Amino acid sequence: MRQDIYQRLKQREELLRFVRLHPVWYRTLSRDPNAFADMEKQAKYFYGKTVPQRIGQFGEQLSMVNMLIQMARAMRD
Repeated sequence: MRQDIYQRLKQREELLRFVRLHPVWYRTLSRDPNAFADMEKQAKYFYGKTVPQRIGQFGEQLSMVNMLIQMARAMRD
C-alpha cells in the first residue's frame, strides 16, 4: 500500500479498522488510490454514519423515550 494512503488511514483510526475488516480494500487502494473516497463512503455506511441511518437511530431513541414516559404515566395513575 502506498505510504500516503496508509498515513491517511492512520490519521483516522476508524477507516484503518474498516480496511482491516474488509481486506479487499487493501488491494483496491493499492491499485487505485483515487478509490479512497469510495472506501470512505462504504465505511460511513458500515458504521451507520450516513444521514438516513442517523435519522433512523434518532427516531428509535425518540420512540424509546416516548414509551418510557408513557410507562411512567401509567405507573403514576
